[in-house]
Amino acid sequence: MLKAMPAQECSTWTLVVPVKTLVAAKTRLSRAAGPYRAALAVAIACDTVEAALSCAAVARVVVVTGDPVAAEALGAVGAHVVGDPEAGLNAALRHGAAEAVRLAPGDPVGALQADLPALRPAELARVLAAAAEFDQAFLPDVAEVGTTFYGVRPGVPFTPGFGGESRERHLRRGAKELCPDGTESVRRDVDTPDDLWAALALGVGPRTLAVVEELRKGNPP
Repeated sequence: MLKAMPAQECSTWTLVVPVKTLVAAKTRLSRAAGPYRAALAVAIACDTVEAALSCAAVARVVVVTGDPVAAEALGAVGAHVVGDPEAGLNAALRHGAAEAVRLAPGDPVGALQADLPALRPAELARVLAAAAEFDQAFLPDVAEVGTTFYGVRPGVPFTPGFGGESRERHLRRGAKELCPDGTESVRRDVDTPDDLWAALALGVGPRTLAVVEELRKGNPP
């Protein structure tokens, strides 16, 4: 049974962020980004992680990636980087969660998508405060098909179900769907050119904006 718990019992969160190898990252952005696709993927991930680390409710971010370029960039932003077991997205998240528990066994653990370039720390804090009230919870993406955040309280099994129609999957598994107001930046993931333009309208982080400006100028990467 899903249980609501007092939010104040939870300490700061460890967030796990999965980052694909750059050859496979953001392929649906190829039409818009062209030769900038890999640079854009790194920029988006770095802006996401930096914003997450700026959130007062976040103690640390564990990035799971098998890409050395992404690993170096994200480590420089402040992430704790571990390798990818190369067994799929949810296996990567579970691997990162195991490292999160090793680092801080008494902290809640959350999975956050790496493609939230407009992420606002205050909006993420609202999501984490809401999630802290339940054993397991998730935030749907803006299309209400996928998921951008999934989290569990300390000691609760970490069983993410990302990929495809993950909103419905998380609901079936008994996770509480979160609907806090004022969290659009946490729901605005970027997979397509239209997603990118929508994120730009919200206001993206500096690295993403710099790559987009170079793309618009047509300068070679």
